[in-house]
Amino acid sequence: MGADPKRVLDAGEVRERLAGELPGWTLADDGIHRTIRTAGWKASLMVTTTIGHLAEVAWHHPDLRVSWGEVEVTLTSHDVGGVTERDLALATRIDEVVGWRPGEEDGPFSGTPDDPKFAYIPPPEG
Repeated sequence: MGADPKRVLDAGEVRERLAGELPGWTLADDGIHRTIRTAGWKASLMVTTTIGHLAEVAWHHPDLRVSWGEVEVTLTSHDVGGVTERDLALATRIDEVVGWRPGEEDGPFSGTPDDPKFAYIPPPEG
């Protein structure tokens, strides 16, 4: 039998998991938080609807703040008052889907042109 998906994880456990598995996320208050930079308004809307779809299939309702160049996401399991495995699983899926870079792999998904005006998520810095 697996871990209880509704067990609230303690802050140390959450920080350790974020450092090892979800480095773009931080623990803030009773939830995990990430700011996703976007290339503008339509990109922010696309990220928001993508997160909305993932959250819906996870029976989750994240807190989102949407602006021209970023989407702020906070995940917490409101029903039990803290961060659970479900929050971490949803954060992982958000990172996988939103961070996916079409064109970096072979196949039919070539991605948008290199021209920045077509970019939704800017390339990672560094």
